[in-house]
Amino acid sequence: MKSLSLFFSLLLAMTTFAATSPSPEFATFDQKAKAGETLSVVFLGGSLTWGAQSTNPQQTSYRAIVQRKLEEAYPKAHFQFHDAAIGGTGSQLASFRLERDVLAYKPDLVFLDYTINDDPYTQPSPHRLAAYEGIIRRIVSTGAPMVAVILPAKKDVEANPPARPLDARHKEIAAAYGLPIADAVALAKARVAEGKATPDQLWDLPEDHTHPGDAGYSLYADAAWAAYQEGVAKSAKCAVPEKMVQGDTYMKVTRFVLAAQPSLPEGWTKGKPHRNAVAYDFVCSRWMDSLAIAAPGAKPLRFLVQGSDLMLFGEQTKISGSYVVKIDDREPRKYSAVCADGNMRLVQIIAEGLDPATEHTVEILPDLTDGQELRLESLCVAGGKASVKLLD
Repeated sequence: MKSLSLFFSLLLAMTTFAATSPSPEFATFDQKAKAGETLSVVFLGGSLTWGAQSTNPQQTSYRAIVQRKLEEAYPKAHFQFHDAAIGGTGSQLASFRLERDVLAYKPDLVFLDYTINDDPYTQPSPHRLAAYEGIIRRIVSTGAPMVAVILPAKKDVEANPPARPLDARHKEIAAAYGLPIADAVALAKARVAEGKATPDQLWDLPEDHTHPGDAGYSLYADAAWAAYQEGVAKSAKCAVPEKMVQGDTYMKVTRFVLAAQPSLPEGWTKGKPHRNAVAYDFVCSRWMDSLAIAAPGAKPLRFLVQGSDLMLFGEQTKISGSYVVKIDDREPRKYSAVCADGNMRLVQIIAEGLDPATEHTVEILPDLTDGQELRLESLCVAGGKASVKLLD
């Protein structure tokens, strides 16, 4: 009898889980929304996802317009929308942010764009491609359907546009996982060719050829919404292929939060990020919970690391100084952390392509004058074991 009771308890638990966990099918999202369920939708990307240079990013960005379209299409649904966009950052940082800023919200649907910030105009970086695919693979593995968004800059719709080799690679990855593709580049070119819009109408600030105005963001939203609707109409189902298209470097990542360690070297203190910045998507209190802050004369941070790609994440300020990074016996390299205009995020790749089978020593030495500081949140590692140890 106890065994039978246990069987039915397990069956009930499995049934409940199946009924409540997300499904990577667009039809399932559509059905849940029509039924009035509570659904989590995340927008992951850079400043074009946030809506920089729109008149009101909370109302006229592509993200805000798509949110409104979802609410209008599903009046019974209870949507929880999450903005996970940091300007000027790409897939590599997003891989390290994914748990905190996306998966923590248990998304039922995700819109993803890293075309401009992953540099569409040069030979695609295998590190960025691996990060982009890693993001998709990890999200779809949770059961959430996704839309891959591809966005243009002004020069992409002007005469003699440059080649964008990254787009084909992103489309290849998206197709392998069954993602509908919102190609706003093709849509913008078509509307300009048809005389329905001009580049100057879409990008209406002469000094900014990257971020559009409201008309451009409305076009972005049209592409994203059409891709979502196509996913629903065709009952698209995202799925994880057995073999990855790119390398698996970013399937194993570690965000080693410095202030979470029991102790720090002499001259370092634990603190909080600022709650203001030069732009809202740069407000560091939105993206990190703590900081390790170095004063002049602080001892170096020394790590033992096993991985392939290394990145520092932190905060830049007007009074930030510089720091020197030394990896193994390589030539030390100096970086500036200052932002003359105010507070913003610090994102610095310090190594790519290290041997992941070997342990590496990493030293970060603050280079500060009186009154300066260095504010670091984490050392991020991808590839291999992605292991980090702070040495005494």
